[in-house]
Amino acid sequence: MSSKHLYLVDGSGYIFRAYHRLPPLTNRHGIPAGAVYGFTTMLWKLINELHNADGPTHLAVILDASSKTFRNDMYDQYKAHRPPPPEDLVPQFPLIRDAVRAFSVPCIEELGLEADDIIACYAEAALAADWKVTIVSSDKDLMQLIRPGLDLLDTMQNRRLGREHVVEKFGVEPEALGDVLALMGDSVDNVPGVPGIGPKTASELIRQYGDLETVLASTDEIKKPKLKQSLIDHAGNARLSRELVRLKCDAPLPEPLDGLELKGLPPEPLRVFLEDMGFKSLLA
Repeated sequence: MSSKHLYLVDGSGYIFRAYHRLPPLTNRHGIPAGAVYGFTTMLWKLINELHNADGPTHLAVILDASSKTFRNDMYDQYKAHRPPPPEDLVPQFPLIRDAVRAFSVPCIEELGLEADDIIACYAEAALAADWKVTIVSSDKDLMQLIRPGLDLLDTMQNRRLGREHVVEKFGVEPEALGDVLALMGDSVDNVPGVPGIGPKTASELIRQYGDLETVLASTDEIKKPKLKQSLIDHAGNARLSRELVRLKCDAPLPEPLDGLELKGLPPEPLRVFLEDMGFKSLLA
């Protein structure tokens, strides 16, 4: 395997963690900046820790460009129940993009795709080039990508997540996780799933039958009347859900892999950003 190791940071997860962990703050221009401050400190800590641990050779922060993606064309109710971002967080989004660039780290987003899809595309391309990949996230959807050469880094729990974590949590291998997620659905993202099926039943069905299509083709064998009828009545939603949770892995890369090379932390752009924001404690 190549000595190249790509780290892909799920920036959207970082933003909301930063927003909820700090009290409201404003920068020296009077603009809300609590999430910007939190995001900056979290990214700085990550980069320092990874550098000290002889971590990545390549790094990028991946963000959501907008709330509407190809999944909304597939299902207009996808994420329809999610409230809009807090009013004081909205003006911080462009400042967070500025923060990433101040670290001289690529900040990547693409209209029509979710951050998870962009992460999946870069992960597939890097693995195909024989690189190692680490995704900085604990998102269950991204666990579908776990395989030899690719793990997740959960910075909240300071642990790496591999195949064993998926098997322990969901009862199936990572490659079968999408089928489990399709059956159980997701109320947060408004993925319909099959009514009455939770994680445990979904896992049991996929372990027994192997994949979603075989489950749906085997309803005659299912003994529980309610479960059987629900699978028959909601087969269309199960198939739709499978496509909604499937990560898009074949979109063109917005930037080439080699463009994500980590070249150190030039102090000047970061100093200018921190001074402009008035983050004096980080300038020390």
